[in-house]
Amino acid sequence: MDNDTSTAASAAEPGRPSFTAPQWSADLTGQTALVTGTTSGLGRRFATVLALCGASVAISGRRVERLQELADELEAAGATVLPIPLDVTDTEALFGAVATAEAQLGTVRILVNNAGKPDARLALKMDPAFVDEMIATNLTSVFHLSCEVARRLIAADLPGRIVNIASGAAFRAPPGTSMYAITKSAVVRMTEVLAQEFARYHVNVNAIAPGAFESEMMDGMLERMGDITKMFPRRRLGKPSQLDSTLLYLVSPLSEVVSGACITVDDAQGAG
Repeated sequence: MDNDTSTAASAAEPGRPSFTAPQWSADLTGQTALVTGTTSGLGRRFATVLALCGASVAISGRRVERLQELADELEAAGATVLPIPLDVTDTEALFGAVATAEAQLGTVRILVNNAGKPDARLALKMDPAFVDEMIATNLTSVFHLSCEVARRLIAADLPGRIVNIASGAAFRAPPGTSMYAITKSAVVRMTEVLAQEFARYHVNVNAIAPGAFESEMMDGMLERMGDITKMFPRRRLGKPSQLDSTLLYLVSPLSEVVSGACITVDDAQGAG
C-alpha cells in the first residue's frame, strides 16, 4: 500500500482542499529514558509505558527490592531496563545516576521527574528538617536532573524531552498540604523558565499536573482524610494508565512545538 501522503494530496479533486494526515508513532526504539520514583504508583506506570514503547529505561528509586522487581518484570517482557538505586535528596547521586544511565544505555533523551514527597502537616507543625527534605525531593532534584540531562544533550547535539510531574495541588490545595502545594507550584514555574532557556537547544520541557490518582501515596491520604472522591464530579480516582496518552504525547513528535506547558489531567476534579 502506498503511504506517500504527498501523492494523496496531489490527487485531490480540483476545488477541494488537500491535506496531509497527521503522522504519530509511540515507537521510542533507540531512545534512552530516565524515570525517578519508579518503585510504586505513577512512576512505575511511566517507566513501564516508555519501556514497552521501545525505549531503554533507567528506573530509579530508594526501595531496591521493588526496583529490581520492576526491572525483572520489564525484562521478561523484552524491554531493556537499568535499575539505579537513588535517593533524589543526594545531589551527587543525581549526577551519578545520569552518568550511569548514559554509560550503559546511551545519552538520556527522555527524563521524567516523577519522584515526590507529600506533607500532610499543617505549616506551623513542620520542623525545618522536614521542610528541607520536601524542597530537596520535590523541587531541587527536579532542577538538578533537568539541567544535567540538558547539558549532556547539548554536548551530544541531540534533542530531548523533559517531563516534570507537578500536581493539581499546584493550583488548589486544602490546609495541611502547604509545602507540597508550594513545591509543586514551583515545579510548574520551573518548567516554564527552563523551557525558555533550553528551547534553542531543541530540549522541550513540559509538566503534567495529575489530580487524584490511584497510588500508594493516595492510599495514605485516603486513610487520613477519608473518601475525598465524594467531592469530585465523577466520584472516582483516576487510574495511572489514564496518564499514558499525555506522557506519550509530550515525548512524541506531535508535541514538537509544545514547551513550557503544564497539562492538568484531573477528571474535572478541580471543578468539584
